[in-house]
Amino acid sequence: MATDQAHRRHVIDLDDFAADELEEILETTESMKEVLSREIKQVPALRGRTVVNMFYEESTRTRISFELAAKALSANVVAFSARGSSVEKGESLIDTVRTLQALGTDIIVIRHHQSGAPYLAAQHFRGSVINAGDGRHAHPTQALLDLFTMREKLGQIRGRKVVIVGDIIHSRVARSNLWGLTKLGANVTLCAPPTLLGPEAYWTGTWPEVTISHRFDAALEGADVVMALRIQKERMQGGLLPSLREYSRAYAITPERLARLGAQTLIMHPGPMNEGVEIWPEAVSAPNAVIEEQVTNGVAVRMALLYRLAA
Repeated sequence: MATDQAHRRHVIDLDDFAADELEEILETTESMKEVLSREIKQVPALRGRTVVNMFYEESTRTRISFELAAKALSANVVAFSARGSSVEKGESLIDTVRTLQALGTDIIVIRHHQSGAPYLAAQHFRGSVINAGDGRHAHPTQALLDLFTMREKLGQIRGRKVVIVGDIIHSRVARSNLWGLTKLGANVTLCAPPTLLGPEAYWTGTWPEVTISHRFDAALEGADVVMALRIQKERMQGGLLPSLREYSRAYAITPERLARLGAQTLIMHPGPMNEGVEIWPEAVSAPNAVIEEQVTNGVAVRMALLYRLAA
């Protein structure tokens, strides 16, 4: 989708963001985080605007984070759930979007189980659409909060080695992070068993700078950031893994691997976590783990996006 960066209407993924626009969002996020540190965590930037959180999938972190972000900017916030709505009576996504538009909605935040749903919503909505996660495709706000957390802790992203390990092929988080990290100059390594990676040509063809590895211990050498992705247990039914124990032995952030990492190596996870599968409790509570900071930074990042789109 073509985008005029100076007048961006939608945030569907990070593929159409330039590096300077990403940097501007991260700088705006710093200002929003300062707002959240005040005794009264609210500014009137979006007073009179209406934000609808339109979630077709269950969510905790993302849904609540967007709600807190909109309220911190003084917007009117409406929570939409497909369950109990006209969707159960057969109403299409387009009809729902048109209804929200007729009701005066300014910004729609949409999470959907079908890849591409936010694009469809954006084509039929005069306001702004933010993708809060669609199928396997993208999760741009998660990637932005990850980028902000890395920059906040490491000072800069350019030249840093970032290892993403886990269920790569099914991960919308991995795809959006790849766009953001490569545009900001990070050296990214994708690590997974072949069954959870898919065709290597897809990754290296889309992101030529990316390194592919099937050996986690080798990939960890010199890493500045290690991001573990959730192993979706339903993948076990498809025969993509021999067992969770076997996966954990080869690819989990275990206490032994944690001990070999540098004390400054960031441990990250987008959540929700399967502790004892892709990441062990010792890694979650380690001094260099920034998993809680990721959640906290998510509110500030989403405030920054809502502010920019409304402005």
